[in-house]
Amino acid sequence: MSDFGKKIRLNRILNEPGRGTLVVAFDHALVVGPIPGTNDPCGQISRFVEARVDALLLNLGLIQRCNACFPRAATPGIIARIDWTTIWNSLSEGEHGLMRSCMLGSAEDALRLGADAVLSYLVVGTGDADFESKEIARNARLARECERLGIPLIIETLARGKEVQNPADPQWITRHTRIATELGADVIKTDYAGSVANMRAVVEGCPLPILVLGGSQNDGAMDVVRGAMEAGAAGVFFGRNVFQSQDMAGFLRQARGILNGDGK
Repeated sequence: MSDFGKKIRLNRILNEPGRGTLVVAFDHALVVGPIPGTNDPCGQISRFVEARVDALLLNLGLIQRCNACFPRAATPGIIARIDWTTIWNSLSEGEHGLMRSCMLGSAEDALRLGADAVLSYLVVGTGDADFESKEIARNARLARECERLGIPLIIETLARGKEVQNPADPQWITRHTRIATELGADVIKTDYAGSVANMRAVVEGCPLPILVLGGSQNDGAMDVVRGAMEAGAAGVFFGRNVFQSQDMAGFLRQARGILNGDGK
């Protein structure tokens, strides 16, 4: 077993130390439908590529459908979302909403479509032992497959559900990022811990690179970018803050400036 393949593919996504990675998440429509900003998927992907983002998170169907959007000289890293969850709909139903998740493809499928990494959810704090044991098991199986194939695994770790009062609590984030580490993840995608000090504690307690998610569209997005970089995170994942922005190109330029250490 060799890590060479993983290292080469991660180099297409993660930047060198001191320069944060900018990933655009464009996988929302699978779980929440065609929300604003997703109705012209191939056009949006072309705009992300033109903005020179470091990587894109896409579902397998869009990777196939929009393959013409990836020019030879400027193709960003491709991260394939290969699972599905009811968590976002279940949470809207209150603490008794049932949560389910399932795999939609394999690491081999993603590799065959040209992806540089795969990404899956890992959710804790639900109060549902059966659901969480299945989360652990499927991520463990995926990690072993990724090891065999030499493709990096990014696990999106989240604390959500009736046991969780504050998903940004660093105790929760430290817990689920460590679980993903023990399962065999290569990179973590997770919540911002609310402050630079809290996020730094999470980063220092996790042996893997952490990419901070942006969450819902909000005016504090750049504060998250600044805080993540000050805390030592490897970069950010932004979705709605990008594709629902009134000035998407301007938003990405500003974020890039902060990530490169030359913006405010």
